Amino acid sequence: MGPGFDCLGLALNIWNEVTFEPADKLTYQVTGEGAEKLNKGTRNLLTKASALLHDTCGKKMYGLKICAHNEIMMSSGLGSSAAAIVAGLFGANEILGRPLNDNELLKLANEMEGHPDNVAPALFGGLVSSVLAGDEIISRRYEIPEFTIVIVKPNADWPTRVARAVLPKSVSRTDAVYNIGRATLVVDALRSGDLELLQKVMDDRIHQPYRLKHIAGGMSAYKTAKRFGAAALSGAGPSIIVFVAPDKAEQTKAEVRWAFEERGIMTQGLITQPSMMGVHRVS
Repeated sequence: MGPGFDCLGLALNIWNEVTFEPADKLTYQVTGEGAEKLNKGTRNLLTKASALLHDTCGKKMYGLKICAHNEIMMSSGLGSSAAAIVAGLFGANEILGRPLNDNELLKLANEMEGHPDNVAPALFGGLVSSVLAGDEIISRRYEIPEFTIVIVKPNADWPTRVARAVLPKSVSRTDAVYNIGRATLVVDALRSGDLELLQKVMDDRIHQPYRLKHIAGGMSAYKTAKRFGAAALSGAGPSIIVFVAPDKAEQTKAEVRWAFEERGIMTQGLITQPSMMGVHRVS
């Protein structure tokens, strides 16, 4: 989020619902976001995560019947991959009687994802800051008050490998200092509910300028979003995320969508809130 590149993540009130049942063989069926792609086979991040947890626990995964309904948009910068990984690990852990604790699940999720900034809030909920220290993942979770959040996703192909490829191999000390100071203030603004401060410190120099140049309509949409609140690329993009006053949410969504659509780029838009709850079992 913003200047908290690869370290800071926030759980949102957007959910994938997944059921796991023991079965003779592995089957997978999904409705909602990504169904046309994910229903082509049974090998995906969710089923791979389930298999990894079984292997880690020394158990054979003979079969599972997995059914999912996805609300998290794929290839959006909203952590759909992290959500799939966490759901797969969590579901398999429940099936096996919870042999692993949350920190062990986080370690496995990080192994699959490659960085903890998305998987940690998917596991724990809330605002989570995470860093790697050797083999250890150091995470701190923070409760934050309710914010109104607008998300606009352009319907553009923006795979993570491309989003990573456009980044520079190094950054200047000036840009590093610029981000460090703002990242600490972003945490403070979110914890205190200070939208005015958040709007002042959400800027980034490490990834956003490079990525926005490659997202059609991205810079225009980002500048439009900044007029209404604290704006940033959501994750690696291409979605724009904006923290706004509640009475500005619908107008913000409409105008950010228009910034893309006037260039012929169709969009999806939604209004949501942070979630203090991460992955959990529903009886």
